[in-house]
Amino acid sequence: MKRKPYSRRKGTTTKSVLRLPDLEHAKVAVLNSLTSLDAQRGYRHAIDEFVDWYCLEPRLALNRIVALRYRSHLESRRLAPGTVNLRLGAVRRLAYEAADCGLLSADLAAGIRRVKGVKKLGVPRQLADRGVRPSSLASTRSSTTERKTRPSLARIATRVWVEEA
Repeated sequence: MKRKPYSRRKGTTTKSVLRLPDLEHAKVAVLNSLTSLDAQRGYRHAIDEFVDWYCLEPRLALNRIVALRYRSHLESRRLAPGTVNLRLGAVRRLAYEAADCGLLSADLAAGIRRVKGVKKLGVPRQLADRGVRPSSLASTRSSTTERKTRPSLARIATRVWVEEA
C-alpha cells in the first residue's frame, strides 16, 4: 500500500457562519471595489442593515435560505421593489467578496447570487395604495391627434406621484 506524501500545509476551510469581523472585512472589500461615492453610501447602508438583521438571528449560516429569509423580511416591511432589489444586490456582492477573501465557500456564494429580486409591476406604490391599476393607466383613445393634444392618464398619474414625493 502506497503512503500519501506528508504535507505541512494546512487545508483551507471556509466558513458557513460568518461573524461580525468577517462581515466587516467583506464589507470593506465591497466598498473598496466601488468608485462612486453615492454607490458606496448606498451599499454601506444596505450592508449595515443586513449585518444588523443577520446578527439578530441565532447562528444562521450565510447561504441561499438566509438570503431568501432576508428578502421576505424586506418585503414584510413593505419596501418598494427597487429598494428590495438594491439591498439584495448588496447582499449578493457581500457574499461574492466573502468568497473571494476565502471566508465563504464558492458554492454558498453561488447560491446567494441565485436569489431573485422582486418584480416591478410598473405602478408606483403611492398610486397602488390609492387603487390605481396598470390597466387604468393605459390610454383608450385611438386618434393620434387626440393623443398629442391631451395628456394620457399615465402621465397624469406620474405627475401626481412626483408631486407627492
